[in-house]
Amino acid sequence: MSFLDSAFALAGEYPFVALILGFCALIWSADRFVLSSAAAASNLGVSKVVIGLTFVAVGTSAPEIMVGIQSCLSGMSDFAIGNAIGSNIANIGLVLGVTALVRELPFRPSTLRHEVPWMIGATLLALLCLVNFKLTVLDGLALLAGLAFLLYRLKTVSGGAAMPQMLRDEVEGLPEMRMGKATAWFLVGLAVLLFSSHLLVVAATEVAERFHVPPHVIGLTIIAVGTSLPELSVTITAAVRRHADLAIGNVVGSNILNILAVLAIPALMDPRTIDPSVVWRDYCVMMALTALLVLFAYGIGSRKVITRFEGVVLFGGWAGFTYLVYHQGPG
Repeated sequence: MSFLDSAFALAGEYPFVALILGFCALIWSADRFVLSSAAAASNLGVSKVVIGLTFVAVGTSAPEIMVGIQSCLSGMSDFAIGNAIGSNIANIGLVLGVTALVRELPFRPSTLRHEVPWMIGATLLALLCLVNFKLTVLDGLALLAGLAFLLYRLKTVSGGAAMPQMLRDEVEGLPEMRMGKATAWFLVGLAVLLFSSHLLVVAATEVAERFHVPPHVIGLTIIAVGTSLPELSVTITAAVRRHADLAIGNVVGSNILNILAVLAIPALMDPRTIDPSVVWRDYCVMMALTALLVLFAYGIGSRKVITRFEGVVLFGGWAGFTYLVYHQGPG
């Protein structure tokens, strides 16, 4: 029996162990993949602005993107749809909610000027795609067009000055690699990404079947939380190191990509009619948490921070949603 066969057999026998191993491998390989591809691009003379807006920005959503692709290839596109929406819910409710309990999170002026409005636009675009209870190829193309427009605007506004501070810091902190080393790590990262994302889908499918839970619910909760772990780690670390002003921009940027890039995958690879609960329950919760974040950002007379109390509100919204989907099922 090959290593791959043994790993997938493990996923069938011990799916929760496979989920943990899959998440660890996915997060590690995504980091290697981003660093090596950015280093290779730098060696080829690509500008730092372009590297930040492509390899680093889109690459940070590699876990969600790869899980989405593997889900569609396995005929489980419900995982991909649930992961895209559930990750946004987890990012706002779980990640920002928990981090705000550690330290109040201020909004950077650049986040208020650029990133939050773009997040609002992406969220409304998702509504236009989902409101007819279908995800079509046209929807996928519209989402990718939104992503292309966003990256173009980030590059052209003041020569890339609108690029989020988190991305600028990551680009400046990229390690130098020779081309051979960067290529080797790129291939290793890509291979482990493919393997771990497929392992996650196999394990999640087994969990869904064993506990009679709809695949969409697994994508909304377990997979969404697992692929949001990097954001949770980064935001808490930033808060502890007194760089809490970077935390919100990191989450907002991730949410924009989850809509424009991750949700586009099932639309393009497996267009289908979706369950009404995706709109009436899941999207509405995502919209409600997004609206709360916008209220905290622009509320008249309020401080431009997420306070500890507001963190409790956000976390309560995520916890309540998680309880609801497990007891209500697909809708």
